[in-house]
Amino acid sequence: MTEFKRSNLQSGAPWEAQVSYSRAVRVGRFIAVSGSAAVGEDGQLVGEGDMYAQARQCIEVIGMALERAGGRLSDVVRTRIFVTDIDRWEDVGRAHQEAFADVMPATSMVEVSRLIDSRMLVEIEADAIIGDD
Repeated sequence: MTEFKRSNLQSGAPWEAQVSYSRAVRVGRFIAVSGSAAVGEDGQLVGEGDMYAQARQCIEVIGMALERAGGRLSDVVRTRIFVTDIDRWEDVGRAHQEAFADVMPATSMVEVSRLIDSRMLVEIEADAIIGDD
């Protein structure tokens, strides 16, 4: 039976310790990135009121988590997008298309009533499979 090393990667976000989760978890070649919101390195919300800017920041957060885990955006095989207003799906779709045009991961976009901070308009999760170690 093959055993895979597990790596839990933290970003330092206050919710990680409070809820007990990791920004990303790598097991073997698989990386799961937790729901990522539009929070900058300074811990402040990026793009208040702007769903496109928030989606771009979410993807940037995902990219940084993947890099720390040994992956990159081109390794993404699935995204899950949570939005607070599905009527603005094109704003999120444009940011997703810009980041994943050549990757074309499987995805879902779902409207939710709200996110952890009422100013957050979008949150994105990602799963990736990286090349052989």
